[in-house]
Amino acid sequence: MKKRILLKTNLLIFAIIILGFMCISIHNYQYNRKIFRHDMEHVAILTAEGIYNQIDSIFTKPINISLTMANDNLLKDFLAREDLMANDTVFLKTIKNYLLAYKEKYKYDSVFLVSTKTSRYYHFEGINRILTPDNPENTWYYSFLKAPDEYALNIDNDEAAQNEIVIFINCKIKNRAGAVIGVVGVGFRVDYLQKIFKEYETKFDVKAFLIDDQGMIEISTDETGYRKMDLFKQSDFSALRKEILSEKGKNQYFWYDTNGQKGYLVAQYVPNLGWHLVVDNDASVLTEQTRRQFFSGIMVILLIVAPVLFVITYILRNYNARITRLVVEEEEKHSSVFQAETGKLYENIYEIDITHNRAASEATEAYFESLGVPRNTPYDDALRIIAQKQIKAEYRQGYLAAFSPENILRVYQEGGNCLRYDFMISNNAGCSYYWMRITARIFYWDDDGSVRMFVYRQDVDEEKEREQHLVEKMESDSLTGLYNKAATQKHIQRLLLQYPGKVFAFFILDIDDFKNVNDTCGHAAGDMVIARFARMLRNEFRPTDIIGRIGGDEFVVFVPAPSCAWAEKKARNLVTTLRRDFTDGVKTCAISTSIGVAMAPEAGTEFETLYKNADNALYRTKQHGKNGFTIYRP
Repeated sequence: MKKRILLKTNLLIFAIIILGFMCISIHNYQYNRKIFRHDMEHVAILTAEGIYNQIDSIFTKPINISLTMANDNLLKDFLAREDLMANDTVFLKTIKNYLLAYKEKYKYDSVFLVSTKTSRYYHFEGINRILTPDNPENTWYYSFLKAPDEYALNIDNDEAAQNEIVIFINCKIKNRAGAVIGVVGVGFRVDYLQKIFKEYETKFDVKAFLIDDQGMIEISTDETGYRKMDLFKQSDFSALRKEILSEKGKNQYFWYDTNGQKGYLVAQYVPNLGWHLVVDNDASVLTEQTRRQFFSGIMVILLIVAPVLFVITYILRNYNARITRLVVEEEEKHSSVFQAETGKLYENIYEIDITHNRAASEATEAYFESLGVPRNTPYDDALRIIAQKQIKAEYRQGYLAAFSPENILRVYQEGGNCLRYDFMISNNAGCSYYWMRITARIFYWDDDGSVRMFVYRQDVDEEKEREQHLVEKMESDSLTGLYNKAATQKHIQRLLLQYPGKVFAFFILDIDDFKNVNDTCGHAAGDMVIARFARMLRNEFRPTDIIGRIGGDEFVVFVPAPSCAWAEKKARNLVTTLRRDFTDGVKTCAISTSIGVAMAPEAGTEFETLYKNADNALYRTKQHGKNGFTIYRP
């Protein structure tokens, strides 16, 4: 009887232990699986964002360079008069040197020019070939001419560079009538981008692809668009083709499970390229390892049940402590890996509990306290304190509006999960400021049913400086340092739209008989005259006034004017001030200027109208003997 009772007791204890161990193991498995999925999502999202930012930065410059070349009057004049200069070796050498200069200055692998009139392919090494429709290698050219886009990208072998695979940025050159007269472009080897993809794949164990609207791989670590390959035909997420390729407005996130292959997918459209970025974080291997660990744990439990029957109290007490410790260690391990990887991309990472309006971690609470925010201060109050102490005044309202609890909950309810805001911040009580970017990821936390937000701080001061330098460089005339024609028109049109009804004076200045300077003293002297003329013109106006060189010896000035009488007086002074003798030490040239003036809004409210009317006034000045000015009278 006692043995029977003991047996029943042991069996009952055995069953309880097995059931208890199984429940705990399953719970831990599910918990660790949840953390694992959460980390996979964040790593994939951050990887996609990092690649997107690098791609955007890499392609912005060559696209802008191609657009700049497409608007260069040298190329337009050459294409317009190509039939007259086709055999002019001096001018052909000028075009060759022009293309070579861009190649060497910006370190591109290819720079080319194609004439629609003759189908000649001009290269930095000379005339390379004649393009014909029957040659498959020229399909890109004829397809681009039919497309409505101003610029386009294509991946092809470069026949002029040992058939290397190159990414080309092609841009149309148009004449004043809007007709396409040529195509100019730059190219760089595709393996440059492939190296970037390889670095991310090695560091984060993900796969990255750039695909076109048909799903064809344009760039990946192993493939390029030169050899057409459909990503979805060789992947485990082929069912997502339609959703990914049809969405161009917002980022997409997918968990997929096909034929035992699992993973997390991030898809993002890249407007500048017209391609889709796809980042695949394959979870199959780690999922299988987690499953094996689960079953291994069960086997261990079965092996230790017998001793547990003799020391049940001791085992239960210590096992619970051990499980708790393992769970904490596992969570800390996942957290530390995630923090280490994301820390490579971002300066600081904090977590906010939006639902409960508070900091969600000790690190976040400590950060708020370091900025003078008392402990346990509600998040929205802490946000205002930080904005007041650190954020530059003109960015405070935008900062508060972007990261207020109300806005974050609104974005989440509308299906969004990301916020980003660039602003200037100070760490020394406003003595100096630098650019900071905050990227916020919004997510739902199952444990307490709250909406939370990860906040990633990134110093982007150098990036902003590069952007500003690039803009200034693109807008400047290389000889005079004034605005070029495109920038002049843009800034004038901006002021006209920003201040409708305000009085402005639009000056066109032309150096009289400038052709004689080039013919008599040479083009070097001509360039010197234009540069000195530009400096004198700049000295006559304020730094905020718009001054540009829009032609060889033609300049435009656009300034706020108190009245037409003021503009007339200013024009008279300019005629006197700009009448000079220029010398290069050998020859002396007498220089004067003719001026046409149009007043906005009386003579027009758009750049083209003002330019036309001022140009008519300039023409009348020329008719009356030059060296003077004329005010346009409607």
